[in-house]
Amino acid sequence: MDTKLLAVDYPALHIFWTLLELFLWILWFFLLFKIITDIFRSHDLSGWGKAGWLVLVIILPLIGVLAYLIARGGSMGKRDVEQAQRSEAAFKAYIRDAAGTAPEGGSTAVGAAGRGHVDDLARLADLKDRGAISDEEYQKAKDKLLT
Repeated sequence: MDTKLLAVDYPALHIFWTLLELFLWILWFFLLFKIITDIFRSHDLSGWGKAGWLVLVIILPLIGVLAYLIARGGSMGKRDVEQAQRSEAAFKAYIRDAAGTAPEGGSTAVGAAGRGHVDDLARLADLKDRGAISDEEYQKAKDKLLT
């Protein structure tokens, strides 16, 4: 086949439209999966409500997705934030458990001598998270603790 013929048969504008269609399909599936996970994550919907939304989103995808976004789109963000906060809290609890530290006022099985640096670093990270100290102050204090 002649390469000139291929270039004429599929001009640059067609390539642009093909890429745009591909991008829109990927965006559509991302949105569809996001809505389906939000349906199952939602605690304020009953089982029948979840089944109804799921049937609507799967059987009539365009109408179902648009209706879901109109009806429950605002609370999707709230559920995402709550899920992220729960995950972060679980991660911090895991780190505290693995490092042998306890939240304020708690006690652990590790002796006081083993907790010194870890507790100081945890307090320092907490001060940084609350905005009480800057990143530079945090780095200087952390370097001082580790040396």
